[in-house]
Amino acid sequence: MSSKQPARKTTAKTVKKPTGLQHRKQARAWEADMELRTYRPEQLLSPPELLSRFTERARELLSELPEEHRPSGSEVGVALRQAVLEAFRTREEYLARLVETDATSWTTGMPAVSLRRAIRTSLIDSGVRVVESADEREHFVVVEGEGEGFEVVRPAYVDQATGKLILSGQLRRVFRPGTQADGGNGTQDATAKEDQP
Repeated sequence: MSSKQPARKTTAKTVKKPTGLQHRKQARAWEADMELRTYRPEQLLSPPELLSRFTERARELLSELPEEHRPSGSEVGVALRQAVLEAFRTREEYLARLVETDATSWTTGMPAVSLRRAIRTSLIDSGVRVVESADEREHFVVVEGEGEGFEVVRPAYVDQATGKLILSGQLRRVFRPGTQADGGNGTQDATAKEDQP
């Protein structure tokens, strides 16, 4: 009598127990990617260095202008200084909003709907109008579909202060209720009205 037991056959039905190896690999890859993206102190922008580079370039450009159209050096310096400082203030505000959004996403147990609402609140507080109505077609690009009606695929984002479009929305053409394709050739029934929702 042999005390040897027959070897177990592995089949497709054998379920592997989760060890977390794949999750750990993904976490390490993400951390490595974040390390590569991290700014080094010597790469950070310095307002005085940036201002000196802009001033040097402005002087080069101004030397090409005729004397009668040339602004004074002090006017150029003041304008550049204000522009650089304003750019840094804008960058700080932008980074603050990104940090708030990231901090919100890290809130323990926050469901996706709550996160979307928090991001939307942050956008509105920042002066961004989110357009989710296909009635404002000037803010959208039609990306697909057939028919006379429209449905929003992605909202449009507009700067409330300037009225400028930040990101155009996307619309899909759809057949309006009560209309249908005529014989499958993509034309609509003649009863469809132009701007009816």
